[in-house]
Amino acid sequence: MDKELDKLGDIFDEHIEFEFDKEDVDATMTTMTKNPYVHHVPTLTGGSGYDGVYDFYKNHFIGKMPKDLKITNVSRTIGKDQVVDEIIISFTHDREIEYLLPGVHPTGRYVAIPRVVVMKFRNKKISHEHIYWDQASVLVQIGLLKPEGMPITGIEQTKQLVELSKDESR
Repeated sequence: MDKELDKLGDIFDEHIEFEFDKEDVDATMTTMTKNPYVHHVPTLTGGSGYDGVYDFYKNHFIGKMPKDLKITNVSRTIGKDQVVDEIIISFTHDREIEYLLPGVHPTGRYVAIPRVVVMKFRNKKISHEHIYWDQASVLVQIGLLKPEGMPITGIEQTKQLVELSKDESR
């Protein structure tokens, strides 16, 4: 793989490490441009501009995750100015998660959902993040939505993705 493309993947990984492992807002922001934005598509949460993203990370995201949050990589695609990660996040809903379930009190239920994270780069800095997931699946898993009679699923979608991903010889 091209060394320049490898660098984008490394920056992506460093950004995630600062967010989730080190829980360091200032370090996270060093990986971003001067005018970034973060957009969680299903819930319209995030921030725009340096100050907006900083505020979002500091007050609503970094250090505010469930204690047992786990991120499992499924796939990564790297282009000339963009990295797309397909991941699974799993956790126990033991606290309000403002970006994912704003205003929803903890249910104590286990959740596992596939997510897609699209990071766009400009001059080796992250200019934006688009994060996608199936919100109906999350709501089914925490018991706020009943799947009966609707074309939605709960944790089954994650289980099937894991099973299918195990057999890469297809």
